Amino acid sequence: MTLLEVNNIHTYYGNIHALKGVSLTVEKGEIVTLIGANGAGKTTTLRTICGLTKPRSGYVKLKGEDLAEYPAHSIVYKGISMVPEGRGVFARLTVMENLDMGAYSRKDNKFDADFERVFTLFPRLKERRNQVSGTLSGGEQQMLAMARALMAHPSILLLDEPSMGLAPVLVDLIFDTITAINKEGTTILLVEQNALMALSVANRGYVLQTGQIVLSDDAKSLKSNEMVQKAYLGME
Repeated sequence: MTLLEVNNIHTYYGNIHALKGVSLTVEKGEIVTLIGANGAGKTTTLRTICGLTKPRSGYVKLKGEDLAEYPAHSIVYKGISMVPEGRGVFARLTVMENLDMGAYSRKDNKFDADFERVFTLFPRLKERRNQVSGTLSGGEQQMLAMARALMAHPSILLLDEPSMGLAPVLVDLIFDTITAINKEGTTILLVEQNALMALSVANRGYVLQTGQIVLSDDAKSLKSNEMVQKAYLGME
């Protein structure tokens, strides 16, 4: 089942043509990764999917429904949550208050099971649940950003550079958690500079260069592709 369909989107920043006909799909239950160099358009692709930047042409569909008419906050209600690059936690709010904010789109107020779920995924957050988020470490803030997004019960979770600025031991932890979240049933579209780690957890991947998809394949094939190895995996 195709959960997310992005078809021939062209996105601009003023006169700058950032995305030049990007198309991709994400099937229900998959982890799909989007890799590319800085400035390739990875974040713009995620911003376009979740409605923060509207394309001039092309479309984004979730479960077959065109999202063009919906503003970004309404797209959250439709089932798309994004963990932004740089985490974007509410620095003056506590961990619990951030998690409450993540659930603002929910029509119910029965959150106990959700708190238990995210605290099981991120035990460190449970220890710091009353701590002001701005005083957390970078790794803890990344955990909080992911946990906050999960509180919305998304159909698909968009992750933008989750390992950025983290120590290697925390990178491993974050990617283990991404796998665990997926196994629990959440579909994931992952943008990640660490292409090797991304391809290690993903089912499929797309390579983005200067606003265009230049290659797509299953993750195993991309890891063995000579161009991908030289450009993104640091292999000669």
